[in-house]
Formats: sequence, C-alpha cells, structure tokens
Amino acid sequence: MQSLEPFKKYKGNIISVVHHRDRKTPRGTVPVQIVFEIDPSNIDNIKRHLQDNGIVVVRAGEDRFIEEISVLLIGHVVHTDLGDTIDRIDSTGFAEVEDLSLRMPGIDEPSSAYLRIRATGKEEIRKSLSILREVGAEKDLLVIEPIEAEKI
Repeated sequence: MQSLEPFKKYKGNIISVVHHRDRKTPRGTVPVQIVFEIDPSNIDNIKRHLQDNGIVVVRAGEDRFIEEISVLLIGHVVHTDLGDTIDRIDSTGFAEVEDLSLRMPGIDEPSSAYLRIRATGKEEIRKSLSILREVGAEKDLLVIEPIEAEKI
C-alpha cells in the first residue's frame, strides 16, 4: 500500500490496480499495473517517487495501444509453457497479449492458440512479431502471421 502513496500526494485518481501473483518478471518481482488519472505535469514526480523507493517503473505516461495484430501458434503450445510465451510479449512494456483462445484436441496432439496482441505503435508490433518468431523457433511452434504483417 505504501507504493500507492505518491498517487495520493500528487492528487492522482487510481482507476485500477492489477497484480499478477502467478507471474514473475525476469528479476523475480511481481508485475503490477496501475491505471490512474493525474495532471500530466505530475507523472515524472510519481515515477521518481516510486523509483526512489525501489520500484521499477517500466512505462509511465499516456499509453494507448493503437495497433493490433492477430497471430496463431500451432504446436505443443501448452506443454512449452504458454504463460512464458505470453510473458515475453507482456514484459516488453510496449505490447500486451489482450486476447487468447486455445484449442487442445488431444493430450499428445498439437494444440493451437489464437493471440491478439496490441501495441503502442507499428514498430512495437514488428518487435512483438519478432519476439514471437524467436519463441516459435525456440519451442518448435509454427507462427502464422496475418498477410498484412508484411506491410507493418
């Protein structure tokens, strides 16, 4: 709760706080997302206050996910740690997996996952696709990208 103090101090209105207890960052910390409204001139004050108290701020300020893309993963999606695959995108700070649909036909058969990824811009979508391609190669997953991905 102490980490919320700067929002009070700088007259911010906290809209939501979400922490992901079941996930850890590469540094072993629990990721937390705070959505708030505040006078834009105080964003740097809040960021500095949090950092001075040992809290790593991945992104701050107005963040609008303006680009999105849908991708299919085919293979042993669950057995190769779907959570890790999602975390690789979510931990970037510029993109998030916002929708997921999973099909598992049988225990030893390949599964498929539909992911809708939203990002802060076209370049960030490109970076997200690059991350998914690396993950696909590492985990022997087929990554099916939309045709328009070539235009991004």
